[in-house]
Amino acid sequence: MTADARIPEFAHDMIEAGRLFHTRGWVPATGGNFSARLSAERMLITASGGHKGELTPESFLVADLDGRPLDATRKASYETLLHTQLYRHDAAIGAVLHTHSIANTVLSRRLNAVRLAGYELLKLLPGITTHDAEATVPVFANDQDIPRLAARVDAYMKQNPGVPAYLIAGHGLYAWGETVAQARHRVEALEFMFECEMRS
Repeated sequence: MTADARIPEFAHDMIEAGRLFHTRGWVPATGGNFSARLSAERMLITASGGHKGELTPESFLVADLDGRPLDATRKASYETLLHTQLYRHDAAIGAVLHTHSIANTVLSRRLNAVRLAGYELLKLLPGITTHDAEATVPVFANDQDIPRLAARVDAYMKQNPGVPAYLIAGHGLYAWGETVAQARHRVEALEFMFECEMRS
């Protein structure tokens, strides 16, 4: 199957993720953005300004891994380069989902990193097979200069292999997986653990 032939499948999966995340309060208004890798050079990503709980097949565009839409009349998300950084960093990453929940926003404003330990749902994260483990989700200072922010994330990930996800302070979560479904499961697990941490 060609990469383009998978566009409807990937769009469907991200539409469903958007509906779920919206019902949970994780993508308010036009917050958040989603993408899926189409090939070594291209990805399908939500266009700028769309409500993630109301996505349609027309809400997506194809961009290269420099963040340029193939259709110059379309506008990609302002944060597209944060997606391309992840795809360039690890060829196994097939989807990236970004959410703006209350819990991840509150924690990322309070902490420099979120340490998660002893949760059953840790097993949804890469490389973890038992609840008797811990994972650290780093927090990066928010920056309107997205290329600079992407470079900081990339440098951190190269120095700290196995980062399961990351937060931008006061802004939200970036999580990923080999498929849209796996990325969605990781978002759900992380958001659950973040809410537990916030309430505790």
